[in-house]
Amino acid sequence: MPSSETALDDRIDTVIHTSPHLGGRRFRVSTDADSVTLEGRVGSYFQKQMAQEIILRIDGVERIDNRIQVG
Repeated sequence: MPSSETALDDRIDTVIHTSPHLGGRRFRVSTDADSVTLEGRVGSYFQKQMAQEIILRIDGVERIDNRIQVG
């Protein structure tokens, strides 16, 4: 994985773990250039949307494939 993708992965990981909306949640995140795929499970549609919105704010992220399941 190129260092720019590694840096993006690190920024995403930091944002997820420091978010008060997503604390304690585990996600599988994969990146490909400026695209991010999110997978995992959350308890509400609000958390699913927050995961997407928080990650879209990260510099370098242009597109998200949000595959997070609610339940």
